[in-house]
Amino acid sequence: MTTGTSDVTVTQDCIARFQDLKLAKKYTYILYKLSEDKTQVVVDKASTSSKYEEFTSDLPDAECRFAVYDLPYEEDGAKRNKITFVSWAPDEVDTKERKPYIVAKNALRKKLVGVMAEIQCEDLPGVSYDSVVEAVRKQREQ
Repeated sequence: MTTGTSDVTVTQDCIARFQDLKLAKKYTYILYKLSEDKTQVVVDKASTSSKYEEFTSDLPDAECRFAVYDLPYEEDGAKRNKITFVSWAPDEVDTKERKPYIVAKNALRKKLVGVMAEIQCEDLPGVSYDSVVEAVRKQREQ
């Protein structure tokens, strides 16, 4: 696989489910993965669960994923939501397995118009609710 984003396509289902999350609030989070041949980004799971712990338990221990989470949090006494893009690449994943996800990330991000924050996580502490909220707040300040 070369390094151009033209090598990886994003299925229409990925975009449709994102629109359902963003506009219809049909889902709380969506997990994306690469197809077996590493040529397409596909939906791995779309969930309506409001339990953040379920989201983190759905992230595989030794595989990369992308996720979009409609993150609820409080700031200055007001309830807010930010659609957050998560790149999940656990430390256990070797470079050979990570590389196709690095290439696919740009292709997917270009299709997900409306993402308000983006984070990269390599372990469960990095994707904890408090860590993600803190990262979203920092990005908002920039």
